[in-house]
Amino acid sequence: MLIHLQTILEQGLFKPSVAERLSALSLLNTAVAEPALDWTLTGDPEPATAVLFPDQPVLVDPRELPKRSLSTLEGRIALLHAVAHIEFTAIALALDMAYRFRSLGPKFCRDWCGVALDEARHFKAVEAHLIRLGSYYGALPAHRGLWELAEQTSCDLLARLALIPRFMEARGLDVTPMMINKCRGAGDHEAVAILEMILEEEVEHVRLGSYWFQVVALTRGLDPEATYFDLIHRFIQGGVRGPFNLKARKEAGFSERELSLLGSMAS
Repeated sequence: MLIHLQTILEQGLFKPSVAERLSALSLLNTAVAEPALDWTLTGDPEPATAVLFPDQPVLVDPRELPKRSLSTLEGRIALLHAVAHIEFTAIALALDMAYRFRSLGPKFCRDWCGVALDEARHFKAVEAHLIRLGSYYGALPAHRGLWELAEQTSCDLLARLALIPRFMEARGLDVTPMMINKCRGAGDHEAVAILEMILEEEVEHVRLGSYWFQVVALTRGLDPEATYFDLIHRFIQGGVRGPFNLKARKEAGFSERELSLLGSMAS
């Protein structure tokens, strides 16, 4: 039976529950594997503000999130809950990339649907470990900073590619090794394995962002490196934070000049 990508994307983006979003990804996984997927997208996309999220977790200002020591169980639960929220939001980000910027064609859509499937696996792995630790996704507050940036860049693919995979998700490459070390020190080997898997696969996601950012910039006759930093200055408040995972960022498509300029900007 032929399955329509448009149906999957619309369920994944415009149904509010965790179960409905994961159900859409399960259908996508089956359709891609068979293959039985019609990649045709018709009509105009709904605005990014129409994308729905569950009632839980409660979303607050990032400054309202409590700070907890990772040496405690409560601290590790808070950390993993934050990771689960990032991964759940990342599912929507990848689906929205394919849905919103459909004019780039089937290869672009396939790439970002693949990312969405990875993010769903990441989310389910973290969610399952939260349950093993006596918690669940939605038990703690979270923030919507990632999706707010997606809304701000919904009218410009170049800005979306620069600021979601190549800025926000690239930051995950920098901070995840620290989280791995903290969990290893706490003896949480399951969390270590999950975070190592996420780190390895996120390099490829950022690399895809780098690839498509370059394609779109060059198509528009723009210098990719200069444009990247222009977009950072235009959209990112609070500056650039280091240190940087140079090895992972190089593998993810960052040039030596970009890394040097980021280093000079970092607080």
